[in-house]
Amino acid sequence: MPKAPVPKTDSRRRCPWAGSDPLMLAYHDTEWGMPVHDDRRLFEFLLLEGAQAGLSWQTILRKRENYRAAFAGFDPEKVAKFDAWRIEQLLQDPGIVRNRLKVEGAVRNARAFLELAGEFGSFDDWAWSFVGGQPLRPRRRSPKDIPATTPDSDELSARLRGRGFTFVGSTIVYAFMQAVGMVNDHLASCYRRDEIR
Repeated sequence: MPKAPVPKTDSRRRCPWAGSDPLMLAYHDTEWGMPVHDDRRLFEFLLLEGAQAGLSWQTILRKRENYRAAFAGFDPEKVAKFDAWRIEQLLQDPGIVRNRLKVEGAVRNARAFLELAGEFGSFDDWAWSFVGGQPLRPRRRSPKDIPATTPDSDELSARLRGRGFTFVGSTIVYAFMQAVGMVNDHLASCYRRDEIR
């Protein structure tokens, strides 16, 4: 969860995408790129990154608490049990992105997530194996150096799709990998890059 907004007097250098919005700054400073090894948090980011497709991350951050309430605290076991009635209720909820494919996809992904976690012991173990269990640390000097996809995200995306996941194209998967710290894409000039180990 993001901490208190960053004071306006804070002059540390950050990734440009953080901007000046307190919510985005808090997300940048306390979450983005931090290694996540908790299956529920990994499911949260997978769900939110899928919801973000075609929208801004700022939009999704503003709706995050609504998503938390609508999707049972991001508990994949509970979301996997959502039936057609529950999906219809979600599609009436103005606090989330009311896109049928995304909502149905979240439920489908919860089922696939649990199946995969059951097979490999945890989703965490399986997903992190794509980066050898350690965060990748490319040295990016400017935003234009950050790719939309990588061979790792291509492979992870293909494997997720092969297991029945939706809204897991390579661009979405790379954003997921950045968010959960599988890759540290803070710019070389950003103070957070070296804080995250």
